[in-house]
Amino acid sequence: MFKQSRLFKKLDHTLLAAAALIIIFSLVIIYSATKGDPDLSGDFSKQIINISVGLMAMIFMLYINYEDLVKRMKVLYVVNLLMLGAVLFAGDAAMGAQRWIELGPFRFQPSEFSKLIIIVCFAAYLSSRKGKLYRFRDLIPSFAFIGLPLLFILKQPDLGTSLVFMAIMFGMLFAAGARPLLLVALIVGGLLVASVWIWAHFWFEANSSFNLWIPLQDYQLKRLTIFINPWKDWLGDGYHVIQSQIAIGQGGLFGRGLFQGSQTHGEFLPIRDTDFIFSVVGEETGFIGAVVLLFIYFILIYRCIYVAINAKDCFGFLLSAGIISMITFHVLVNVGMTTGIMPVTGIPLPMFSYGGSSMITNLAALGLLLNINIRRQNIMF
Repeated sequence: MFKQSRLFKKLDHTLLAAAALIIIFSLVIIYSATKGDPDLSGDFSKQIINISVGLMAMIFMLYINYEDLVKRMKVLYVVNLLMLGAVLFAGDAAMGAQRWIELGPFRFQPSEFSKLIIIVCFAAYLSSRKGKLYRFRDLIPSFAFIGLPLLFILKQPDLGTSLVFMAIMFGMLFAAGARPLLLVALIVGGLLVASVWIWAHFWFEANSSFNLWIPLQDYQLKRLTIFINPWKDWLGDGYHVIQSQIAIGQGGLFGRGLFQGSQTHGEFLPIRDTDFIFSVVGEETGFIGAVVLLFIYFILIYRCIYVAINAKDCFGFLLSAGIISMITFHVLVNVGMTTGIMPVTGIPLPMFSYGGSSMITNLAALGLLLNINIRRQNIMF
């Protein structure tokens, strides 16, 4: 009991409070978004179960010695590849992608868990290379390290998670001491190459019989480009973006009120308790509610940065940097795609969107951050 009391006192209560507020807010919005819809009627109760399992994962990550994870790096990396590979052979397909595995009554998405596993593995990998990443050729082994599991995810296909992997990689490389100018050049250069490749693909498709190969499905290509002008296909690929913008716009300053969103409850807004849940926040709680939610995320990320800065070792610092990169990228892209300033990539809002694998992964990641923060204070277990 004494150790439990000491543990509680050493926890970052601000970080925990921010996470708790996000989850409570999410439950209110999920309940409102799914009320009266027979297809989504069980999501609220399922999300409570997801949160419960996620809290158990958080507690587990809190009690292990995170420094021991360095020794498990090779095993975790291989397990990650096997898990992602299993999806391609025994995965369950839905919405044009094969991303899920069913085990009896349980259905989970390995690529979500893969995010945290790759953060642990990459942190262990970079720990011995911190300060040795000044040239492009120094980064090539890192690209290969991330690239192998990334290929499995692209094969599913899961563009959103692939982009998260890239964000994690660049965020952790920056934390490990890679030159910022080099990283910026690689990101800008990569975006330019991708943009020209996509443009050339569409140009050849429209003007010749030659089909320029591109490693993306047709629906993924359309999602990446339709946000620029969704009205050119407003009943097709642009529908999601347009309905999301209408929902947010109708919310005004104070929102239309819970259960009162016409876009949400008129079922114009697609997948409203997962990818487009921020649109429900905008419609039913308005600009004020959206700003409050983003402010809570700001507090959460700020405390995560605090943990990273005060980590007692390089491994803990890099672990924190990877988790910060993952959460920040998720928030920016999800909010960006619902407001129409970024492509629709299917990235959930952390600890807010409905989904078990995502919730468990994010709460386990926060448990790891709390672990890093506690152990810098040399608490005795």
